Amino acid sequence: MTYLGIPDWCVIVFYILGIVVMGVLLGRGQKGARDYFLGGRNIPWWGVGLSILATETSALTFIGVPALAYGSNLTFIQIVIGYVLARVVLTIWIAPYYFRGEIFSPYALIDQTFGSGARMTAAAFFLIAGTLAAGVRVYVTCIPIQLMLGLTDGGIIWAILLFVGLSLIYTYIGGLKSVVWTDAVQFGLFFIGGLFVVWYLPRLYGGGAELFRDSLDAGKWQWFHGGFSLSMPFNIWMGVFGAIFLTMSTHGADQLIVQRVLACRDLKEGRKALILSAVLILPLMLLFLIIGIFLWTFYQKFPDMKIAVPEIRPGVQKADYIFPIFILSELPAGLKGFLVVGIISAAMSSVSSALSALASVSTMDFYQRWFRSYQDEASQLKFSRVSTLIWAVLLVGVAWWTKSQPTVLNVAFSLSGLTAGGLLGALMLSLVLRGRQRPGWPLMIGMCVSLAVVFYVKTYHGEVIAWPWFTLIGLLTTVIVCIALMLISGQKGTLKSRQT
Repeated sequence: MTYLGIPDWCVIVFYILGIVVMGVLLGRGQKGARDYFLGGRNIPWWGVGLSILATETSALTFIGVPALAYGSNLTFIQIVIGYVLARVVLTIWIAPYYFRGEIFSPYALIDQTFGSGARMTAAAFFLIAGTLAAGVRVYVTCIPIQLMLGLTDGGIIWAILLFVGLSLIYTYIGGLKSVVWTDAVQFGLFFIGGLFVVWYLPRLYGGGAELFRDSLDAGKWQWFHGGFSLSMPFNIWMGVFGAIFLTMSTHGADQLIVQRVLACRDLKEGRKALILSAVLILPLMLLFLIIGIFLWTFYQKFPDMKIAVPEIRPGVQKADYIFPIFILSELPAGLKGFLVVGIISAAMSSVSSALSALASVSTMDFYQRWFRSYQDEASQLKFSRVSTLIWAVLLVGVAWWTKSQPTVLNVAFSLSGLTAGGLLGALMLSLVLRGRQRPGWPLMIGMCVSLAVVFYVKTYHGEVIAWPWFTLIGLLTTVIVCIALMLISGQKGTLKSRQT
């Protein structure tokens, strides 16, 4: 295997300096929390839409999605169908509530129905799960990067500090505005990188027609699986039902994505941003799945060119090294650097998005409520930046701690999925039961029971119930427990939903 040369390092250094300077310059002029966390609500819809895509398609997409197709076929695309359908539901039903007044997170909608206790419970769910998931994501992403940069085993800490530190610089200074515009650029980079590989691989193989025919004969283009199975993660039923509720949670009740929608000027712009992400997510995922198919077919024809993968780490499968190894061993100098930049850009996008979302929730859902009488715009902005710095330190700590916790890694990495059903259930109940204030304790108990139930299902029945169903299980548990407790306590209320 050949490592990066001088031209590649020039590309990488130029990109890193350019993206940091751009983020700092674009984010100047922050005056308060509204500017810092919502970008002054004047970011155009197409920038927000690209930022949504960059946020949800981390470096694990750049590396992991090709690995899925390399090890199987195109059946993962059925899950992406659910991703698209869920955005349509969000655009029609939930998005209008984001623009009734000015809110900084979806948990404010929970406050309007169930009070501050339920709001802070939901916010705490997000902070805990978001920190662990983001920290683990940083660690898992840095493993292939460690390989690509030729770092020693202990040197992975430098890759962790690189991603978190560089993302912190422009997020700390410019807030969400810097995050959105750097996200848009970074999305373009890894999308172009994917397109280049799809164009370049057939030329190494000897022709696009031959590559397609050989992969087709091997069954790699199979995409549909109609049989119902709780244990099989990729079938049309899971795409239509499981993935829809999963995406409704990640894009409707998770601050990581919702924060971007809230930064739009109005409902019309917010809907356009969601629709743009719906239009592009399918071709984006298909692009990286095709890369995986092409890589598998390529190494079947040229097995001697396949480099042995390094020692397998917790959370990383053998196939996850295939794309990075191909980049290092088969691409010419300079182009290697460009593809490495694609991975780095995806990783930095995930980190900056997590920092902004975590800081906004800790500031607006906790600090702002507890110390409202002592605040002005300057003090609020100061705390926002301090909290961004604190979350950056915590992400580094979680990423480094994960390195020595092989039995905890998979649990921590999927914890956001364990809380997704509870968050979505809380939001849906808050919207359906709008009209008068209700006690928060039934919802809070319902969310905690939901977390326990999904954790139990994952721990003891994870082999027979695949992960996309976890959100639906958590949602139903939250709703059933909350409604039952309300009925028992005499707080029936009238189920109704305000017209949007």
